[in-house]
Amino acid sequence: MIKAIYKQVVSEKQRIVLRQGFLKAVAPFYYGSNFYCIFCDQSFRKFLSKGNTLIERPHAVCPQCGSLERTRLLMYYLQNETALFKENLKVLHFAPEKCLFDRLKPLNIDYIDCDINPALASNKVDIMDIPFPDKHFDLIICAHVLGHVPDEKKAIDEVYRVLKINGRAIIMTLLSDQEKTIEDQTVTSDEGRLQLYGEHDLLRLHGQDFTNRLQRSHVKVHRIDYRNHFSQEDQKKYSLGNGQREIVFDCQHIH
Repeated sequence: MIKAIYKQVVSEKQRIVLRQGFLKAVAPFYYGSNFYCIFCDQSFRKFLSKGNTLIERPHAVCPQCGSLERTRLLMYYLQNETALFKENLKVLHFAPEKCLFDRLKPLNIDYIDCDINPALASNKVDIMDIPFPDKHFDLIICAHVLGHVPDEKKAIDEVYRVLKINGRAIIMTLLSDQEKTIEDQTVTSDEGRLQLYGEHDLLRLHGQDFTNRLQRSHVKVHRIDYRNHFSQEDQKKYSLGNGQREIVFDCQHIH
């Protein structure tokens, strides 16, 4: 009841700001040397846990900036494997993670952050109907979005439509070990989705067929487990996850 009242009284934007302030306030209590966050450039004795009633992920959340395993892995990938920090690119960033937004916004790039929820980004954009012309962006970042959209195929086609020739779409999602993506449109409750997909707001749980779902005749899809670029010790120190949320799908528009 208290949580429901809090959500009614405090706007979503205000709740986000409050949470960020809380993290900064408690962060000094976690300083140490066991874990490192690339966004904060700070070391901690532990990261915070994250999860739900089905599964809890230990050492997932940076206690200072709120970065997650997948976001830290993505940052390393963007930094090392793209021209994002070297060239003046046109970039479209869906569902911008706050820690990543803070690093990209000041760059000398044409950067547009967007989300269907105006409280979560500077621009309200529906990924199934992107309001930009064909072949407009050099780089599109789309992490953990496609599991939530009603029409996944339309969203993917739209992303590729606004991607320049030789442009790249960096896509991530939650993956199960199953071969086929699980999707049941008759399941509509939060509890039902939690039990079926593992998260209450997912509309599908992607399987090992996700590469095929991204494939188009004019797009080359590279599936990359970028954790393998790090030693086991560094994977643990940077807390880069177990591969369920951190696989990078680097999709290049080839013609």
